[in-house]
Amino acid sequence: MRSLTRAEAAERAELLAVESYAVELDVTGGDERFRSTTTVRFRSARAGAATFVEVKPARLWSARLNGVDLDVATLDGNRLPLPALAEANELVVEAEMAYSNTGEGLHRFVDPADGETYLYAMSFLDDAERIFACFDQPDLKAPLALTVHAPEGWVVAANGVGEGDGRFGATPPLATYFFSLIAGPYHVRSDEHDGIPLGLYCRRSLAAHLDKDADEIFEITKACLDRFHELFGVRYPFGKYDQAFVPEFNAGAMENPGLVTFRDDYVFRSVVTDGEREWRATVIAHEMAHMWFGDLVTMRWWDDLWLNESFAEYLGVRVTAEVTRFDRAWTTFGLRRKASGYVADQRPSTHPVAPEEVLDGAHALLNFDGISYAKGASVLRQLVAWLGDDAFFAGLRAYFAAHRFGNATLADLLDALAEASGRDLRGWAEVWLRQSGVNTLRAEPTIVDGRYQSVHIVQTCSPRPHRVGLGVYDGPVLRRLVSVDFDGERAEVPELAGEPAADLLLVNAGDLTFAKVRLDDASAAAATRIMPGLDDPLDRALLWSATVDSVRDGDRSPADLVALVVTALPLETAPMVVEEVLGLTRDLLDRYLDPVPREIALQPVAMACDRLLIAAPPGGSLQLAAARGLIEASTDARRLTGWLKGKGAPDGLRIDTDLRWALWYRLVVLGAAGPKQIDAQLDADRSATGQQWAARCRAALPDAAAKERAWRIIAEDTELSNRLVEAHAEGFWQPEQAELTKSYVERYFAEMPAAARLRTPWSADRVAKRAFPRFAVAKSTRKAAAALLARDDIAPSLRRIVIDADDDLRRALAARG
Repeated sequence: MRSLTRAEAAERAELLAVESYAVELDVTGGDERFRSTTTVRFRSARAGAATFVEVKPARLWSARLNGVDLDVATLDGNRLPLPALAEANELVVEAEMAYSNTGEGLHRFVDPADGETYLYAMSFLDDAERIFACFDQPDLKAPLALTVHAPEGWVVAANGVGEGDGRFGATPPLATYFFSLIAGPYHVRSDEHDGIPLGLYCRRSLAAHLDKDADEIFEITKACLDRFHELFGVRYPFGKYDQAFVPEFNAGAMENPGLVTFRDDYVFRSVVTDGEREWRATVIAHEMAHMWFGDLVTMRWWDDLWLNESFAEYLGVRVTAEVTRFDRAWTTFGLRRKASGYVADQRPSTHPVAPEEVLDGAHALLNFDGISYAKGASVLRQLVAWLGDDAFFAGLRAYFAAHRFGNATLADLLDALAEASGRDLRGWAEVWLRQSGVNTLRAEPTIVDGRYQSVHIVQTCSPRPHRVGLGVYDGPVLRRLVSVDFDGERAEVPELAGEPAADLLLVNAGDLTFAKVRLDDASAAAATRIMPGLDDPLDRALLWSATVDSVRDGDRSPADLVALVVTALPLETAPMVVEEVLGLTRDLLDRYLDPVPREIALQPVAMACDRLLIAAPPGGSLQLAAARGLIEASTDARRLTGWLKGKGAPDGLRIDTDLRWALWYRLVVLGAAGPKQIDAQLDADRSATGQQWAARCRAALPDAAAKERAWRIIAEDTELSNRLVEAHAEGFWQPEQAELTKSYVERYFAEMPAAARLRTPWSADRVAKRAFPRFAVAKSTRKAAAALLARDDIAPSLRRIVIDADDDLRRALAARG
């Protein structure tokens, strides 16, 4: 299947104006296919011209253009030629389409908990054509009316408002990749706010869990709607606002107007931390921001992806912090999301936030990464700090007014912001949006007789303009926060000349810019002692981030990070900081240390978790975060088995379904549990999540036959769903099993190109990324990666995955050396 190119999209947009879609779907047939009939009305700028429409059928029944039958045999992959256009055209396409098990197109899922069948649509990036015939590009927007024939008793919802008998009224103009649909015996909760109907949907087997959290989800939704109305001065423009939690979803969520879809992992069936609840709230706010950035005004082509994702990321975090109880969302963003941006922006595959050109849809998919999301959001936060809220949002309101239900580009947004602020933003955009790479900032103090003779902030790489805070700390107490504007390699901070030297100088306090931070020698020496007492969790997160990043860059050793974990983590009070720090630490130790030093380093990490468990309030988020960290770091199989039997677990810690699975998973890796225990736990948890846990555990078994079975699924199986194949890939590689899995390193590079061709792009990418031998830190692995990259027959997405993973190996090898 060919992906639409930028040049083809521009040519077709110049030729066509799409007036409407009428889509009729029949899902009452068999388990493998559904019927699709599309009527699209469009105009052509040139009578007699030719073009094509995209459709990916299992069988193309018929196609009629202006009453004339087209030869269905002319379908070339996913392109049906349309010859001899009139000025006004009607195209009717009838086809039999295939359900998917990959989370793309119309996904079909049978719930193992009760045998019920559920459908949902995912139309993103070349996948609308798996459901109906369309001109599948962002800038050919049109209203869409839908009719769905579904089994009796099913709930059906879509972008538009239901009119009865499976009919849904025409939407405002939409890009094709926003088409949304759910069908099945979904559980529904309804509400209303400010004249906007609200709905929540999930599988029946999750109904009790959704009901338990429905008030919280509705409260967040209402607060975010109010805030976006206030900020934008434009009401939500798509009528109702439904949110559906659907099974086996690939992304976190998808911003379909009128019917947002989320992965149903966000319907919590077990006890979770406040950090996980905060993340759900941020995703809700992120998708709602898209109703304006992406849905109301849509990028013209994928090179302006940042107009969607960077804005949604920035505004989602900001609004979550402003109007929900999760007022520390920027702290989580700094440790979790921003870290991914720093990593992505230092890899060989880095790209600008707003690249000059994205060649086609396949290459566009590669840019859904830490740069388009985290770096873009950080750049916007820096821009707001520079322009101020009034000018920024005045520019956005003008942008919405000028391009309502249409398409826009970077230049359109910059013009609106420049008009509102009175500032020429072209130079700013050139260095921040058009150039890749991350700066590093550090303070350089000169101290004489205990006082600052001078303090400079120094930045490496190509200088960019920054507005940053410089936190001056005496012990854990903030003496003052100095705001510094600079654009160059060095900037003096005259306000500190003559002041007593502080214990800690923290560059980028408040985290307003996108730049790595390095501490001066005195501050680095004091940080371990000072960090536990810092009141602001954001500044604590910045110190954690600076340490982790220094280890990743090879400026400090993993032992320095372990020492900080031992000293500071047991005194940490923010659960989200604990979760992120332990995850980042574990990842680095697993890859940056040889097996014996790694096992030694995990012991003090586990001890730090133990100390935190003792101090944490029983039954709270902090206790749960510490318990999970302990399970992942522990090598004490007897203790973990005791927890499963109700012995020795901390008071207040609930060993519920998902925590039991986490314990069994770790015991499997350690060789202390096997297939019998996995089967028994699955018998007790006959759910989709239970199946995924079981798949992960079976792939992690330290047994040659189990590894071979898992690898065959990873490399060859197309019958299992996307999430089950991914679960096998997640469990396959374990640091403790390097010798057992050694032979599969070469097999990854030999077999993954063919495996990727078996699957749809999104599913293939997720499996290939999870199946990469990331713990096989050896020159031979890099040599095999180089041989694969020398080939000219691998997909761009697999090439990007291997390039990035190989760069991680390069860093890990340097650290081990």
